[in-house]
Amino acid sequence: MSVVTKDQVEEAIKAYIEPHLERDLVSAKYIKGIDVDAGKVSVKVVLGFPAEGFRGELVSALSECIQKVEGVSSVDVDISWDIAAHSVQKSLKPIDNVKNIVAVASGKGGVGKSTTAINLALALTAEGAKVGLLDADIYGPSQPRMLGVSGQPESKDGKSLEPMANYGLQAMSIGFLVDEETPMIWRGPMVTQALEQLLNDTNWTELDYLVIDLPPGTGDTQLTLAQKVPVSGAVIVTTPQDIALLDARKGFKMFEKVEVPVLGIVENMSIHICSQCSHEEHIFGEGGGNRMAEQYGVDFLGALPLDIRIREETDGGKPTVVAEPDSRIAQIYREIARKTSAKLALQAKSYAAKFPNIVIQNN
Repeated sequence: MSVVTKDQVEEAIKAYIEPHLERDLVSAKYIKGIDVDAGKVSVKVVLGFPAEGFRGELVSALSECIQKVEGVSSVDVDISWDIAAHSVQKSLKPIDNVKNIVAVASGKGGVGKSTTAINLALALTAEGAKVGLLDADIYGPSQPRMLGVSGQPESKDGKSLEPMANYGLQAMSIGFLVDEETPMIWRGPMVTQALEQLLNDTNWTELDYLVIDLPPGTGDTQLTLAQKVPVSGAVIVTTPQDIALLDARKGFKMFEKVEVPVLGIVENMSIHICSQCSHEEHIFGEGGGNRMAEQYGVDFLGALPLDIRIREETDGGKPTVVAEPDSRIAQIYREIARKTSAKLALQAKSYAAKFPNIVIQNN
């Protein structure tokens, strides 16, 4: 009987290309330990992104690869994750208690960006991360209703706000502070100041990801985000038709100019499936998001159908990921969440938190 070596096991693991990273786990440095005792192999994997919904599949795939090594009698694969803080714009420092900020933008209104943002945040939570959601749309805040949360946030010290919470998600929005029907008739500087305060004066609790739901366009709010908010990555939401893609390209170019990496593109309302006959029809065109991703060399994170349940559940304050966690649509959102966080995990890490603060005192 041949003797199994660690090198043989490592080579076997290299044969498996992890689908979210699109590379093997050895080169990604996620294999943290290989123990071989006669024919018994134990492997410790620590991912850089949450993957609760993929854990079983990953264990099976790695076990299958390792079983091919001659002499292996049993395989034990331990999967966990450790989410690191990643680098932000050069002039900015990360926010306390927030490892990574992910901006969700569209360039154009009406493409389902807020629905995508809240389901992405809930999907990241379901995958095993600690997540917050900031509604950066001051003029048209929609997240309070989508989250099914009412009431006002507490302030324990009179200076900062405690985030509102539901479904395991921490959230903040101007919609929690004003009546739902009160219009925000503010000029740009007031809006940008409000955004900064909502972000910095909220007592976020040890977040792996803070998802920011941006308003449509490339105006004051987006400029504030680029100049004053430490963003690790952005997700662009579009629909397949040319008009939406035209504005999505502007959003992409904006992030490119301010040196915020675009993690990928989500195509919403991609296909309509008839509830009566199951006929599939590309109402808004076909493949636009994919073509845009190829054109700019970024990842296509996923496509979502035009489905009445997404609208009904989000309007009802219980988005699809929590309303129907086992549905195909919820699984698509979770796949998008894994791909988004995996692409972020490949970015350079931030070491700002590891540097001590230097205080000069006169003794």
